[in-house]
Amino acid sequence: MPTRSLPVPVLLLLQLATAATTSSAAAGVALAGCESKCGGVDVPYPFGSSDGCHRAGFKVTCDRAHQPPRLFLGGGGPEVLEVSLRNSTVRVRGAVWSFAAGTTRTAKVDVLPASLRRQYALSAARNSLVLVGCGFQAAARRGDAALQHGPCDGVGCCEAPIPAGLAASFDVRFSWLEPNATARPAWVAPGASVLVVEQEWWRDRENVVPVKLSLLNSGNAAGFVIPAVLDWALNESSCAAAAKRSDYGCVSKNSGCLNSTSSAYGYVCRCNDGYNGNPYVPDGCQGSRMHIAAGVFLAMGIGIGMFVLLLVLAAIFATKRLKIRKAIKMREKFSKRNRRLLLRQLVDKDIAEMMIYSLEELEKATDRFDETRILGGGGHGTVYKGILSNQRVVAIKVSRLVIQKEIDEFINEVAILSQINHRNVVKLLGCCLETEVPLLVSEFIPNGTLHAHLHVDNPQKPLPWKDRLRIAIEVASSLAYLHASASTSVVHRDIKTSNILLDDRLTAKVSDFGASRGIELDQSGVTTGIQGTFGYMDPEYYYTRRLTDKSDVYSYGVMLVELLTRKMPVMYISPEGVGLVAHFVTSLNQGKLNEILDEQVIEEGEEEGKQLAEIAAMCLTMKGEDRPTMRNVEMRLQRLQASEINISVIEEDQVNELNALTLQGGNTNARDDDYCSCSRPYSIEEEILFSASLER
Repeated sequence: MPTRSLPVPVLLLLQLATAATTSSAAAGVALAGCESKCGGVDVPYPFGSSDGCHRAGFKVTCDRAHQPPRLFLGGGGPEVLEVSLRNSTVRVRGAVWSFAAGTTRTAKVDVLPASLRRQYALSAARNSLVLVGCGFQAAARRGDAALQHGPCDGVGCCEAPIPAGLAASFDVRFSWLEPNATARPAWVAPGASVLVVEQEWWRDRENVVPVKLSLLNSGNAAGFVIPAVLDWALNESSCAAAAKRSDYGCVSKNSGCLNSTSSAYGYVCRCNDGYNGNPYVPDGCQGSRMHIAAGVFLAMGIGIGMFVLLLVLAAIFATKRLKIRKAIKMREKFSKRNRRLLLRQLVDKDIAEMMIYSLEELEKATDRFDETRILGGGGHGTVYKGILSNQRVVAIKVSRLVIQKEIDEFINEVAILSQINHRNVVKLLGCCLETEVPLLVSEFIPNGTLHAHLHVDNPQKPLPWKDRLRIAIEVASSLAYLHASASTSVVHRDIKTSNILLDDRLTAKVSDFGASRGIELDQSGVTTGIQGTFGYMDPEYYYTRRLTDKSDVYSYGVMLVELLTRKMPVMYISPEGVGLVAHFVTSLNQGKLNEILDEQVIEEGEEEGKQLAEIAAMCLTMKGEDRPTMRNVEMRLQRLQASEINISVIEEDQVNELNALTLQGGNTNARDDDYCSCSRPYSIEEEILFSASLER
């Protein structure tokens, strides 16, 4: 296979790692001119084998009589297997003390010569006390204090921790149990042994096998190494005290002093984080090559990470920019198309320019059309409450569906409302053409719908009779205006209580002109598709698809029935299984109207309620041509409202004057502004003839 050369950065990192390993191996340096190795064991300062090469108490001897040479502590101490500056430990070859079976005695165990006990101590954390043999009980003591005890239960050995402070000399007392008191394995010879051993080595099952235990028990342990660990420390003082002395040991830069927490008392030195070497010699702590390599890896990782992050951010930024550009283009596209459609329907082309709102302004006004701003919705969209930059509160209507039908209806609603100016019709303030379906901006009506006021859970809060009658007149006035007084006759096509809004004075405002249709004044009607709400919809229009202003009259009649009964036309089913309109007309014809009238109507205006019921029945005639016009209905309702005045407290001449005004179609009880100033005028004679042509 062809050899592939590694990339330069990888080669550099490998070289750094190799150099770091070499540097780590050379970290335990000796003083200049001093022996730094004996056999396979490094000899770092403060240890040394000749004068001037070690600190007091840290002399070692390299015995070259052995092959390879062996290193010993002091002049006659245990053999050194390893020296660790980082851990401040010396790993030495341990000894085994054997006892013959049957003897009960106390033996002194000396792990270290007395000359070495000032600098060294058994490591309680790294060693264990091990007893080998069966049928005896042993206790290790120093002075009068029992340090460890426990019977050997017959498995051949037991292990116990070395208490801190045991130092390097203690007594072991053996007490043999009755002969054959416990069984013992065949490989365990008579007698017992005690040893101090490195925990890690002892607990490695590959080292402790029956053969080695047998050797221990038979006294033939000299053939293999049993390691033990010694802690060491400098002097016998704390860091604070040692730093004031001339022989302070932590002489290297980038090093620090630590009070010894091991068995040995004194202090030890450490290279600071990121440095390796010997803190006991000048400039012994050098920057770790491995640390440098790690730094290189880290720098490369950070660099790569930053590069990837920049790529991601750039991609996000580019995507966002593309989305913004796409959104701008789409807004321009929608604006041009919707403006063209709107101008095609508007009579006054200048209106469009004065009514345009930007999408950005409406998004800000509604907190980006947040759900908490929703006021309600109908079949043609969702209505949000918005607050414009001039602090004006408005209602913003958003289409639910993005289809051409919805676009046409919204454009239609803008075109119709822009030509209507009536106090009982919701005023259109403008629109936004930058969305696929335009958004409508209209005046905010704060008091909810007529439907909500009629169908409240609390029976104490429904609308009073006088307010119901006034609202009926106001809705009739707006429809009369739409049918006969606007430049083009407008059929609302969806009159119902949920499309009648009430302001803070409970004045009625007709809303939702999405389904409305304009009819030229010289036409009686148009044939079109079915739109509206079942329960309110004119049956004749439904079956013939012929839309006329009398279709609104029928829907208005259903609304009057709802005002009188407080029952929902869409949901109501009588005990006989018929709808609200049929039940109402039947009850009226059979003289049982009170059975279906709202109790509040009976209490507050029973006679007027019955007259209103007759007007409603006229509006609900099945044939559209037999229904009255909305102008006629408006006049009848105004007379009905005027008749509520209590004439018992009025002078006779005032009564005569009232009667004369009634014959002239006056509205003495209505407010001066109840009629829109732009309504088409009727002469007094026409009104009298109109009134005479209708049944009473």
